[in-house]
Amino acid sequence: MTTVGILGGGQLGRMLALAGVPLGIRCLAVDPATDAPAAAAAEVLTTPFDDPGALAELARRCDVVTIEVEHVPVEALGWLAERVPVRPSPEVVAVAQDRWAEKQLRSRVGIATAPFAAPDELEVGFSTGTIVKRRSGGFDGRGQVRLDPSATAEAVRAAAGQLAAPSVAEGVVAFDRELSVVAARGLDGAMAVYPLVENHHAEGILRQTLAPAPGTPAALEQAAADLIRLVADELGHVGVLCLELFQVDGALFANELAPRVHNSGHWTIEGASTSQFEQHLRAVCGLPLGDPSVRSPSAMVNLIGSEPAPGGVLALPGAHLHSYGKAARPNRKVGHVTVVGVDEAERDLRLTALRQVLADRAPATTVGGPDALDDVITEVPT
Repeated sequence: MTTVGILGGGQLGRMLALAGVPLGIRCLAVDPATDAPAAAAAEVLTTPFDDPGALAELARRCDVVTIEVEHVPVEALGWLAERVPVRPSPEVVAVAQDRWAEKQLRSRVGIATAPFAAPDELEVGFSTGTIVKRRSGGFDGRGQVRLDPSATAEAVRAAAGQLAAPSVAEGVVAFDRELSVVAARGLDGAMAVYPLVENHHAEGILRQTLAPAPGTPAALEQAAADLIRLVADELGHVGVLCLELFQVDGALFANELAPRVHNSGHWTIEGASTSQFEQHLRAVCGLPLGDPSVRSPSAMVNLIGSEPAPGGVLALPGAHLHSYGKAARPNRKVGHVTVVGVDEAERDLRLTALRQVLADRAPATTVGGPDALDDVITEVPT
């Protein structure tokens, strides 16, 4: 039996471990949390990521080591890489940890991106508005400050000072919609690319994904596939990766890269022939990649803050509940629900029914969406 080591024991590690069971793949995770979600499906070493004993155990017991979150010590990955295959490589993870290095990578391979600069190099903020972000760390909207188009250079530098860490200033992109593309790259360089999906965020947190992205022309699908191939080949990446994108007047602008399984790919568990989690394990273990084709139009809704009673969700046709086993907490992803249908119309009707179930549990805030998807439930207070 193959054993895969995972740095990180959150919900992504949990779903990786679950995907490994039918493949005969056992997972061993390392996570400092005493209540790591992955413990439901994998052995978890509860200790810091860079604990020497845990790293030695991974090197001794695992056939390959991977990550479920990119914010892990690169030095620890480097130590492991001298003893056991690490996929993605420490060098790829280092790029993904640093927004500046990531933007330089995209510029180097000719991928359009928002204008960016070091905060102390700007004479004035960007005319479309400026977002100052920490170069490393920060996710789900954390670790960033947004400034309006009238921001002065002094305001940009003050925002960087507020973050108290090396940062990068980006110009705001006036996008038509947010998209992402998830793909897997094998040891032999083969690629399996999932279709573009449409994402809806609120307060920096992903709330809903529609798969495939509605009304997407074939040329845009091909452009997204070409972009993620460029990035994956340039990095020599092995495993699943996600490229977040903005659509602007029929063109694509790259936003951020994640060299791992991604929240916007959760729909693949029920909606694709091969889930992103199985795909990642296939890739890092040197197995043939699976079929990424769509089985059913899908919608993935994150459960933020708390979960509904399971009976209400499970009574809905085409609804699939994924609980992460996490304690309720404001702005915390505690689970997700995927809704599938034979076509987009049926998917949307079932999504409307899911919204009602989620609305009945407690007052909630909403975020707008297209057409019948306007009042998607986004957060339930605890």
